[in-house]
Amino acid sequence: MAPTVRVDREWTDATCPVARTVDLVGDRWSLLIVRDAMEGPASFTELRQRLGIARNILADRLRRLVDDGILATSATASGKRYVYELTPAGRDLFTVVVALRQWGESHAFADDEPRSALVDRDGRPLAELRPRDRAGAVVTAATTEVRRVDCG
Repeated sequence: MAPTVRVDREWTDATCPVARTVDLVGDRWSLLIVRDAMEGPASFTELRQRLGIARNILADRLRRLVDDGILATSATASGKRYVYELTPAGRDLFTVVVALRQWGESHAFADDEPRSALVDRDGRPLAELRPRDRAGAVVTAATTEVRRVDCG
């Protein structure tokens, strides 16, 4: 299913998928909201408490994430509050969050520094993510190229 992209949006680089993704979720708070939403639906108050984020910034990021189809809102059973939960597009960011986590584990901590761990349902660490070609071989920046489009 193709996403609904707002036509009034200004993109940093309209033809680059990386730039568009960063435009949508590339700031610190948006990614941390998405990370926390991966644990399940959460209210504004719950997100604010977990993240320690200012009300105005949280309200702005939640509005944008909803407008961009990454989060959706639904009423709680009482109907008095709303919760935010990931849409299919938001759930598709799981691989991105795991890649960021794994990069951080390798490059943002000293060996003896404590850190959280992401494990599977059996308590085992996840395998390292590596991009692969269609035949299954690992690819790198040195073995791939970007084919740019000519919009002129």
